[in-house]
Formats: sequence, structure tokens, C-alpha cells
Amino acid sequence: MRRLLIKWFVMTIAVLVTAYLLPGIVVSGPVEAGLAALLLGLVNVILRPLLILLTLPLTILSFGLFLLLINALLLYLVAGIVDGFFIVSLGWAVLGSIIISIISWMINSMIRSRERQETR
Repeated sequence: MRRLLIKWFVMTIAVLVTAYLLPGIVVSGPVEAGLAALLLGLVNVILRPLLILLTLPLTILSFGLFLLLINALLLYLVAGIVDGFFIVSLGWAVLGSIIISIISWMINSMIRSRERQETR
């Protein structure tokens, strides 16, 4: 349970930082970012695997670049559902999904390395 809350918090931070960096992504506040992060996590667990499976031929033909579009579409979907989280266009969603992924990866890497140091 603790690990799940940490992942949600990391995703919330990533959404807030992305909205700060990109003018085409707007978040009203931390509550909306938290809701967007929660919904994005659920969408990534439920819809993303199905979309990846259904678009596997396109993903293979594009050498995996089609996954960027899938991530962007899911982020755009979340922005359409959560009030206070707005993305101007699909182009901003592509950039936003890349930045959110990078920020989440960086923070999660730091957390994992710290956990490894504590277990020694």
C-alpha cells in the first residue's frame, strides 16, 4: 500500500512539473494533478495493455514510436475527463507524456536506489 501511494505521489509531482514546463498543459492545482495522476495510473493499467496489443503491428512497423502516440492519447483522454486538467492539442500531449515519463523514471530511480542503500 505504501509503495502504491509513493507511485501516485511521484506521478502527481510529474504532472505538476510538466504543467509548469509546458504552456500547452494546464493544471488548476495540486488536487487536480492528484486526480489526473490517479486516473492516468488506472488508464495505464487497464487500457494501455489492450491498446498496445491491438496496435502491435503498427508499433512493430514504427519501431516502437507508435507507443508515444498511445501514451499521448491516454494522457489526452485523462485531460478530457478531469476538470482542471487541460491539454491544448495532441502535440502537447505527446510532449507531456514524454516529460511525465522522464520525470517519473528519474524520481522512481532515486527512490529505488535509496531503498537499496537502506537494505544494506
